[in-house]
Amino acid sequence: MITKIIQEEKIQKVKKYIEKADKITIVTHVSPDGDALGSSLGLYHFLATFEKENVAVIVPNEFPSFYRWMPGSKDIIVYEKYPDFAAQLIKESDVIFCLDFNEPKRVEKLAPVLLEAEGRKVMIDHHLCPSDFCRVTISYPQISSTSEMIFRLICRMSYFDLMTKECAECIYTGMMTDTGSFTYNSNQPEIYVIISELIKKGIDKDRIYRQVNQVYSESRLRMMGYVLYEKMKVYKTENSALITLSAEELKRFEYVPGDTEGFVNMPLSINGVSFSCFLRESEEYIKVSLRSVGDFPCNKFAAKYFNGGGHKNASGGEFFGSLDEAVAVFEQGLSEFNPNKIEE
Repeated sequence: MITKIIQEEKIQKVKKYIEKADKITIVTHVSPDGDALGSSLGLYHFLATFEKENVAVIVPNEFPSFYRWMPGSKDIIVYEKYPDFAAQLIKESDVIFCLDFNEPKRVEKLAPVLLEAEGRKVMIDHHLCPSDFCRVTISYPQISSTSEMIFRLICRMSYFDLMTKECAECIYTGMMTDTGSFTYNSNQPEIYVIISELIKKGIDKDRIYRQVNQVYSESRLRMMGYVLYEKMKVYKTENSALITLSAEELKRFEYVPGDTEGFVNMPLSINGVSFSCFLRESEEYIKVSLRSVGDFPCNKFAAKYFNGGGHKNASGGEFFGSLDEAVAVFEQGLSEFNPNKIEE
């Protein structure tokens, strides 16, 4: 038995929107991760079985190559590549699903197009502090992933029987990746009830794990070795660690989107390290990824120092400045917000 978390009124509104819509677009956040893609493609496959033919999935920019095995990934439209086509699809949509993001800035250059669109917008998300730009907001930060929210939505609309194996594979991928393969934010028993139901749909969870976590390029593995040997700094007094990669270093290792995914988790394998930060330089800003174990709220650290947020043990943000300046801000944060001295 799965708890009925989503309000019935919202369930019925979304159900009515889907039933009446001729054109539906699904949008997710910039640099889409496993949950963004899993929830979007999961909903995409569900709508296909619901006999909705004009459904599009749009992402702001490219996604990692190790997600290209996912059913339906070849149909994803990348806004950076086809801006006019993507914008037209959004403009003509009757319903626009906004998945795995809580405010328009998370889709970056796609935000003006999204906000100007007249279609009914539905947010389905699990991040804190959702902004008010959608007609229906389904946001529950206590849920492990947006993909789990999609599963719950389908079940609450009484359409579980319509869920295909392809839909289930995408949902499982999102749940798995947004919990670090069920190593954090995954202690709720209902997560495993859902996994059981997904397995009954025919998914091979072991194969999915291998596709996501064990199929990488040679350059990525060499970059990982470089990061661990040369670029990881451990702050023993603060039980913390920092990894940085400049744009030049990324170019040296032939970086493609997704190559650094999971790097922020690696220092947490060190005995005594409970907080990890990864700073990656891009053209426009420094991308900040934060992870923690135990009670340290890295989402509060992200909000205070890096204009970000997220979950207690998995958060992110951004810094507009140089990599050295970002490191200085991080170290200042450690002195002010020491993981060893958390004030309740």
